[in-house]
Amino acid sequence: MSRPDTFLPPPGARAYSLRTSRGAFAVVDAPVAAGVEPRGVALLLPGFTGSKEDFNPLHVPLAERGYRTVAVDGRGQYETDGPETDEAAYAQQELARDVLAQADALGQPVHLLGHSLGGQISRAAVLTDHAPFLSLTLMSSGPAQISTSQQERVKLLRDALAVMSMAEVWDAMRAMETPEDTEAPALDGGLDARDDLRRRWLGTRPAQLIATGRQLCTEPDRIAELAAVPLPFHVLSGVLDDTWPVPLLDDMAARLGARRTVVDGAQHSPNTDRPLATARALADFWDDVG
Repeated sequence: MSRPDTFLPPPGARAYSLRTSRGAFAVVDAPVAAGVEPRGVALLLPGFTGSKEDFNPLHVPLAERGYRTVAVDGRGQYETDGPETDEAAYAQQELARDVLAQADALGQPVHLLGHSLGGQISRAAVLTDHAPFLSLTLMSSGPAQISTSQQERVKLLRDALAVMSMAEVWDAMRAMETPEDTEAPALDGGLDARDDLRRRWLGTRPAQLIATGRQLCTEPDRIAELAAVPLPFHVLSGVLDDTWPVPLLDDMAARLGARRTVVDGAQHSPNTDRPLATARALADFWDDVG
């Protein structure tokens, strides 16, 4: 998971429930900065075990570049409702339709960005209907299933959730941490003892984690299909990534004919590792899209 410095919305942003044709979704919505000409709207989707707060460091610098940014908790993530045990509700196509409904509720074409798992859900949404989108940015999100080492971690989590409560799993993960784990990235980042991260974990629905974890481990390569979609693409990552190796992301970008950005000093979560450089790269890409 990404580790935002704070779960409080940044200055000027508003946390509320976005009403859509497929239900309500918790969002953090940051308007364009005062006195800045509006240039567009971006919809931001978090990764596995993540939430809308992962994008908190990006809102202000993107607002200063003229972009309204709307970060969303997907179905069953943190503050968005979802079934506790019905895994079918979290099938990738269901989550993709949620994204289309979110874009529709915003009332205009949007730049779509997905981090990690959010990238695969974004891809599914674009392949279903690209009309609501101006561009697609895949942030630390690869062409197919995650690496073997991360698949093993996801399987451990799924096995634990089958027999333990979310609180018990959290306590077990904390007990297994080493001091280095609080600094080094784990699956979508490290764990942290802060109460807000524990609250986010407990708010996430077990069925969502089980279903989306399975998707991460079995996702097919759909890059050829995506390349046929008439949208501008952007592949952004850190210099290191053990979920999808960086050379794999380089190759994916080439296959898509995408802009490629590697953020110095960042790993799997450039949005929290190096937010200013990440925001600059995003805004530069969106400016060029127009």
